[in-house]
Amino acid sequence: MTSNPDSPASREIVGPQDAATVPRYSGLSSFARLPRLADVTVCDVAVLGVPFDSGTSYRPGARFGPAHVREASRLLRPYNDELDVAPFATQQVADAGDVPCSPFDIALAIGQIEAQARGLTDGGARVVALGGDHTVALPLLRAAHSRWGPVALVHFDAHLDTWDALYGAKYVHGTPFRRAHEEGLFLEDRSTHVGVRSSVYGPQDFSDDAKLGFAAVRCTDLDREGMPAVVEALVARIGPGTPLYVSIDIDVLDPAHAPGTGTPETGGLTARELLALLRGLAGLNLVGADIVEVAPAYDHAQMTAIAASGVAYELISLMARTAPAERPVTVPDRLDLTIPAARPNDVTA
Repeated sequence: MTSNPDSPASREIVGPQDAATVPRYSGLSSFARLPRLADVTVCDVAVLGVPFDSGTSYRPGARFGPAHVREASRLLRPYNDELDVAPFATQQVADAGDVPCSPFDIALAIGQIEAQARGLTDGGARVVALGGDHTVALPLLRAAHSRWGPVALVHFDAHLDTWDALYGAKYVHGTPFRRAHEEGLFLEDRSTHVGVRSSVYGPQDFSDDAKLGFAAVRCTDLDREGMPAVVEALVARIGPGTPLYVSIDIDVLDPAHAPGTGTPETGGLTARELLALLRGLAGLNLVGADIVEVAPAYDHAQMTAIAASGVAYELISLMARTAPAERPVTVPDRLDLTIPAARPNDVTA
């Protein structure tokens, strides 16, 4: 697989299997039944499975997430009506298979994930990764940084994932963005958590997080300010042309929408709200993404996998969109994307 200076429109693109001739419940088991990486000569977007969950602190099983999401993706169709784009026809998307990462050695696995992701980005592809637990975001960000430098990071999650350590371990699913900050992988003034909620260890968790340069949109902010204001503020904070990386822990969704995950938290986003937030990023320079923490053992009727495959489809669709020449990006006065050291009603730990 190599990069190609020609535009996708000037070359033949291999799309998914035709559902009119091969029923969706048969045929390729790749993401959206797209061609595998070995079957194409160039690749614009690579869907990469990262079956790793040795950094999980509660319910395990996300190592089986990539296969589960691929299975649910069989129902995806070639045209995205909401974004008015055919994401598999305007860019070459291919399934890059899974990283063969160690389940016993976290440091070794992180290196293996980074190496395989860098091989794809160095070849000219943007990576949409299917996890795996959230530990995998660190090597994926390293790979993105190797090509695009520091990125704006939008992190959808019920949790901050900026703790310094869990049980003395520095490289686990609750710490990737603390390590990413230490390595200078993201832009402090352009990065935001979205969907954080519920219980934390104390108000210092938010004040410590703010020192890393993150803003935060709590689920209650969405209730109070509304979707348009939140989207406008997110877009303004990222800025036009800035390389953008989106990391999505599926537990950002309420367990009613995504029960199959390792650390579920009540009071989360609906699937419709998450899709609306992502669609609001259309036109920005999305260079990479991951969807993590899908654990099929807890997933009734593929609810979580269907949500995750739909999210991956939106991300690939966003990558197919070209940024417009101009876009208003003013922050509305009524919404301030900052994290206070503590709220007036915060209880001191």
